[in-house]
This record gives sequence, structure tokens and C-alpha cells, in this order.
Amino acid sequence: QVQLVESGGGLVQAGGSLRLSCAASGSIFRAMSWYRQAPGKQRELVATITFAGSTTYADSVKGRFTISRDNAKKMVYLAMNSLKPEDTAVYYCNAQTLYYDDYWGQGTQVTVSS
Repeated sequence: QVQLVESGGGLVQAGGSLRLSCAASGSIFRAMSWYRQAPGKQRELVATITFAGSTTYADSVKGRFTISRDNAKKMVYLAMNSLKPEDTAVYYCNAQTLYYDDYWGQGTQVTVSS
């Protein structure tokens, strides 16, 4: 059974940094991603990393966020720097299996104060 558990969210001032972690279990994942959902907005893709290590980012976070993974530990991380109030959202870990099944974590709140 696939399980994803996020950690690392919190309250930070604008310009600060946070590092999110996601612990996965139960399968081999072809890709892992971070999504976020702000109040009243749709969930949006923030960053993706494939099993081989290729990464993609939303334009809004390029140059500020870095996604990484440890395949042996089944962990994925999101290092967030130069945070802005508009980065405030619930951040969700997503994992996609080799069969393109999607799984989600419970989410972790990130709040950036101005």
C-alpha cells in the first residue's frame, strides 16, 4: 500500500527558507512531485522529479525552489528559498507509479508573512 507523509511546513517571513520532505512507501515511483493549493485557488504543480533525476518547475518558483529525491530512501524534498507571501498554500506530495497511478500525501501548510 502506497503512503506519502509530508513534513517541514510552517510559518516563515518573506525572504526566508523552508525545506519540505515527503516519505514514500509501498512502490517504485517513476516521478514524484510537489503541488500546492492556496485558499480559493486550484491545486497547481510546483515541481516534478523523475526517477532518473530530471526536474521541471513552475515558472513562478524557478530559481527559488529546488526539488530533489533519494531513491534508496524513497524521499523527495523541496527546498524553498526567497519565499514570498504568494507562496502561501498547502503543499502536497504526489507520487506516480510505473503504471501511472497517482498517490497523494495529506498536505503540509506553508505560510509566508509579509
